Amino acid sequence: MAGGTVLVQGASRGLGLHFCKHILSARKQAKVIATCRNPEAASALQALHGLYAQNLTVLRLDATREAEIRDAAEAVAKEHGHLDLLINSGAMLHPSARGETSLREISAEGLSITLATNTIGPLVMAKYFAPLLRKGTGAFGDQFPDQAKQHTAILVNLTAKVGSIGDNTLGGWYSYRMSKAALNMATKNLSIELGRGKTKVVCVCLHPGTVDTDLSKPYHRNVPRVKLFTPEYSVNCLMNIIEKLDMGKTGKFFAWDGSELPW
Repeated sequence: MAGGTVLVQGASRGLGLHFCKHILSARKQAKVIATCRNPEAASALQALHGLYAQNLTVLRLDATREAEIRDAAEAVAKEHGHLDLLINSGAMLHPSARGETSLREISAEGLSITLATNTIGPLVMAKYFAPLLRKGTGAFGDQFPDQAKQHTAILVNLTAKVGSIGDNTLGGWYSYRMSKAALNMATKNLSIELGRGKTKVVCVCLHPGTVDTDLSKPYHRNVPRVKLFTPEYSVNCLMNIIEKLDMGKTGKFFAWDGSELPW
């Protein structure tokens, strides 16, 4: 595979960390920018940097702080001049680490913090990194033969099946469901705006399945073992989808197995 320049937001652990590992291993010429809130405390990410010091850059970025996003975009622009793939991976279930099961458990603070992390952060990331995505080289995805339908880059927002309004039959998890449903709408909007003009960006939502990470850990006992994925397996599935994306698939919501999910 060719190289490409990639930024993974929320790369200190879980899926974000494993996206970095996968891309660095599969694409020897790739340049990966990994961001997280506290790089000094991200021991696994620092260990990965030790192995790929020439190809991996670690930046401080809290996606709830617009100034940090702006500064990171300026740093990437200065060093690389473009971006081929942006993966917004950072997310939280709820500040308490458990989803609300009833109205009694919701709070304005919990809602606003979850939305800030899961929805507003990725959208502000798109605001500042869109100019770099429009300058991308088209290193990821599957290009149309028609040059007018080719893309320069791909923007991936990691969402969740529980953010699907059409699929919601259980209720609960107000903050998380709302934040992911709103992220889905933001991604659809982005696909329209960034699909205009000569330089087009594919924008999609991807559901990774139920993955063995800190976010889902409180609920592992309720998940059949065959449906609890390792981060490596989930990332491998998601990268297979990413490598097949084109402008015909922009603005869509895909599960880890490639199936399209209802909004």
